[in-house]
Amino acid sequence: MIARRHVLVGIAAALAMPRASRAQPATSVRRILLYASERWRQVILSTLRERGWVEGRNISVEQHGEEDSHAHVGEHLTKGPVDVLVVGGPHLIRAGMRATKTIPIIAMDLESDPVKAGFVKTLARPGGNVTGIWMDLPEITGKQIQFLREVLPGLSRLGVVWDDQIGQLQLVEAQSAARAVNVSLHPWALRQAADIDVVVKHLLAERVQAILALTAPVVFRTQARLAELARQNRLPSISPFSTYPAAGGLIAYGPDFPAMWVQLAHYVDRILKGASPGDLPVERPSKFSLIVNLKTAKDLAITLPQSLVLRADEVIGR
Repeated sequence: MIARRHVLVGIAAALAMPRASRAQPATSVRRILLYASERWRQVILSTLRERGWVEGRNISVEQHGEEDSHAHVGEHLTKGPVDVLVVGGPHLIRAGMRATKTIPIIAMDLESDPVKAGFVKTLARPGGNVTGIWMDLPEITGKQIQFLREVLPGLSRLGVVWDDQIGQLQLVEAQSAARAVNVSLHPWALRQAADIDVVVKHLLAERVQAILALTAPVVFRTQARLAELARQNRLPSISPFSTYPAAGGLIAYGPDFPAMWVQLAHYVDRILKGASPGDLPVERPSKFSLIVNLKTAKDLAITLPQSLVLRADEVIGR
């Protein structure tokens, strides 16, 4: 009787196994809401793929452009469950923080002090639902002015393209660095991408000899047009965006953008694996680059100092 009972129990367990197996949920697809261009989306996807996250299999990446998207973040979040929100720039960060206090926000911001701006409690322990990469090095504007003075030793009037809503720290540092070398700054604010031609027109009226671009999402979006206008008017220009020389600009000095998007992907990976954003320390960009474009120098009818070219991490048009 005992033996028969064991047999019946074994048969019942065996019959139950397929039913229990069928009841297991399929692998869930994690939804990532990303505000960036297609180029950076591909960097994110490539990096996540190396860590086992494959679009269409276990992640879904919903992409939106950066321009004006801050007005629609809340709307996008209501269209379905979101596991991670990835944003760039202070406008989008604030929009994300207004829209959710619980969904992890992975941010990239080159303009703000994250603690003073209220994005995180401390760099080591952000404490809330926001973490990511902040440059917070406005003093690099002094180095950028130095590079321009190597190209133009007689530089005395320098135009500045900036977003006056978020770039105050950088402008203050630029003014200090410029005063130290007897260069007068002529800043003109750019708030909308459509206004870039007007901004450069104002700078030309100020008789500037070169252009310094400060970091801002709107400046990033207009970098190709800024580079074109600078070439047309024979003005050397420098930007903190590493993508600027490839867009036709003369010099870039600042954080390496592809490397920063790889860093952001690492954050996303950790969040998807269960980490809390409040426990992930804020990082600075891992790599800074000096990039020059010799073809643009030729278009400007100037010769870049060999010492500058030799120091460059990348030379375009060699």
